[in-house]
Amino acid sequence: MEKAKQFLSVPDEALEAVSRLAVPPRRAGDNPSFYENFSLRGLRVDRVEPGLVVCSFKVPPRLADRNGNLAQGAIANMVDEMGYAVVHVEGIPISVSVNMSISYLSAAKVDDELEITSKVLGQKGGFSATIVLVRNKATGEIIAEGRHSLFNVRASKM
Repeated sequence: MEKAKQFLSVPDEALEAVSRLAVPPRRAGDNPSFYENFSLRGLRVDRVEPGLVVCSFKVPPRLADRNGNLAQGAIANMVDEMGYAVVHVEGIPISVSVNMSISYLSAAKVDDELEITSKVLGQKGGFSATIVLVRNKATGEIIAEGRHSLFNVRASKM
C-alpha cells in the first residue's frame, strides 16, 4: 500500500507548476475550431433550461464508420461536449473532464435523426456529474448512455 501511495503522490514542484498554468477562457463569438466544426456541425439546440440541454442531430456521412454507423468516437465526443455544455457558465473558465463512461447500446445509421439529452445529476464544490442520452428520434431506441464527471477549479474551495 505504501508503494502505491508513493507512486500516486504528486511532487511539490509539479503542484506548483500546475497551479501556475493559465488557460484563457474561450470568448463568446470565437470561431469554432476545425475539430468542433467537423464533429458538431449540424447539431441543433432544441431546448435549454438550468441543468438540461436537448439537441437534435442528423447523422452525417463524415462521422460514419466503415459499416455506415455513427462512429463510437463521434458518440464519445458528443457525450464530452454535451456533458460540458450543460454545466457551462459564461465567464467562468472551462471545466475539465475527470471521467467519462459510455454504454453503446445500439447503432445509428447515416441520416438517422438523433435526440441528445444532457442533464446535470448533481454538483458539489467544483465537481459536476452529468448524464447524456443519445436516442433515435424515430424509434425511441437508446443509442448510447454516457456519464460525464467534470471539475472546475474556480468553483472549488480547494
